[in-house]
Amino acid sequence: MTSTILLVEDDARIAEVAIAYLERAGFRVMHTFTGREAMTIISTDHPALVVLDLMLPDLSGESICRELKERDIPVIILTAKSSEEERLAGFALGADDYIVKPFSPREMVARVQAVLKRAGNTENGMRLSFNEGQLVIDDRNYTVVCQDAVIRLTAVEFKILFALAAVPHKTFTREELVEKAMGYNFDGYERNIDSHIKNIRHKLGDSPKTPTFLITVYGLGYRFGGVRDV
Repeated sequence: MTSTILLVEDDARIAEVAIAYLERAGFRVMHTFTGREAMTIISTDHPALVVLDLMLPDLSGESICRELKERDIPVIILTAKSSEEERLAGFALGADDYIVKPFSPREMVARVQAVLKRAGNTENGMRLSFNEGQLVIDDRNYTVVCQDAVIRLTAVEFKILFALAAVPHKTFTREELVEKAMGYNFDGYERNIDSHIKNIRHKLGDSPKTPTFLITVYGLGYRFGGVRDV
């Protein structure tokens, strides 16, 4: 089945090139110059992915990105905003990827394919939000955003954090966390969970003395203390 890509781009020349490469890769492409028309297309045609310019003539690209994430539609930001702060802000909005202009059309196609593959391989994934959006964990694209900053976790750290957050207030033993993170029980690894917890706390800015999210249950293991958003 051919995937439909919505391109929201107000530069006709850039749009023409992007459409040509996406269609050559086998995608059905819909294009609009404006944010308002994009919202109509999103509601009626339900694209598989949206490539979104942030600087549109009518609506804020940021507001469209938030709406897309609420609808669980993958989005790749395509923009001239290139600073590290702007990139981080884009990921904090929930973007699945971020492409800076000028860009390689072939790389854009590869990124679209990669995001769609991740979305297809994680149909049962979850997006968890806690403490009124203070911490967001998304295992569909393996992202963690804390206080509007993208947090870079290792694969093991992410699996530990997600395992705890998926069942708030349940105490997990170190052995259980090893199995969640590694997929098997490994002799000598249980105490290393403490080091991973320490690293995750540091990256989240979670105080080890009065932690908000990763709570030590002495003699037993760890639990997640955040309050999940409805």
